[in-house]
Amino acid sequence: MRDIKITRRGVLKGATALTAVTVFAEPIRAQAPAAAAITPELIAAAKKEGKLSFYTAMDLAFANRIGKTFQDKYGIAVRVERSGAERVFTRIGQEYTSNIRAVDVANTADAAHCIVWTKNGWLEPYMPEEVAKHYDKAYYDPNGLYITTRILVSPIAYNTNLVKKEDAPKSFKDLLDPKWSGKLVKAHPSYSGTIMNATFQIARDIGWSYFEQLAKQKVMQVQSATDTPKKIQLGERAVMVDGAGYLVIRYKEEGAPLEIVYPEEGTPLAQGPSVLFKAAPNPNAGKLFQNWMHTREAQQFLVDWARQYSAHGQTVEKPSVRPLRAIKLMKEDPEGVYKSADDIKKRYSAIFKV
Repeated sequence: MRDIKITRRGVLKGATALTAVTVFAEPIRAQAPAAAAITPELIAAAKKEGKLSFYTAMDLAFANRIGKTFQDKYGIAVRVERSGAERVFTRIGQEYTSNIRAVDVANTADAAHCIVWTKNGWLEPYMPEEVAKHYDKAYYDPNGLYITTRILVSPIAYNTNLVKKEDAPKSFKDLLDPKWSGKLVKAHPSYSGTIMNATFQIARDIGWSYFEQLAKQKVMQVQSATDTPKKIQLGERAVMVDGAGYLVIRYKEEGAPLEIVYPEEGTPLAQGPSVLFKAAPNPNAGKLFQNWMHTREAQQFLVDWARQYSAHGQTVEKPSVRPLRAIKLMKEDPEGVYKSADDIKKRYSAIFKV
């Protein structure tokens, strides 16, 4: 594939199927689809296609698990294409610009991507029955263009072999203490959707001057929100500035010397929505996968195995995971990220010289 530089503005400018439908910013004028059950007819049509492509920002182990669970249940092969959310977004933009239609279902960790895909008219309206019945309306588009598959938080965390509890940071601003110089690891908003949202929220609530000061702390820069927990697990750094909180919990339960800190300023939040594409090469398999992925069965698997938060009203939280309602959260703003993402990447890279 030829190397095409994709920005959010560029994807919109180059789109050939621009519509008046938008999410988050304006009322949506399209007619909502009827709630769809998983029927024998849908299963038969999906099995006839026999496969689907799932582009996702989920960590690879979980993405493969959920794909295999679906395949074992329905006999339909799932080709998992895993990368950071910003890379998933770029890849889909590159493919559509090159008139390639390979993706059936995509999951991102940056809800602002749904704004671009919706404006371009790329998404297929589809409303799974359990979403209509058991999800709060805040977690799905009323026209079925996207559904929140998982809810992500990006806390601070540390290695307890390297940091005593009484010395651990309690806030983002605590990380500016000179004692943390050369001991921090942070992910990059140009790769990770979770970190794009975290960077936007921290810059909005604390100020860009915070990152300018943090950059003086000799921070190790990695790509993904899934990389920072690995670095502190391995002891390569003592403290993660941001990253996948659910992985910290999983690693801790497996015996790793890790502890989470929900910062005093608030913990960044990112919804991880999934979408079905109109031009999906396997539309029935895509519908079945999108539907099943938001059932209680699949969502409880997400809670139990991945230690992530679910929007399904019937899931049961794990005792080891602090409930969202017990965490002071920063406010997610997909529209704000949509408007400023390219500028955030540029400014962040200039500050950290990466």
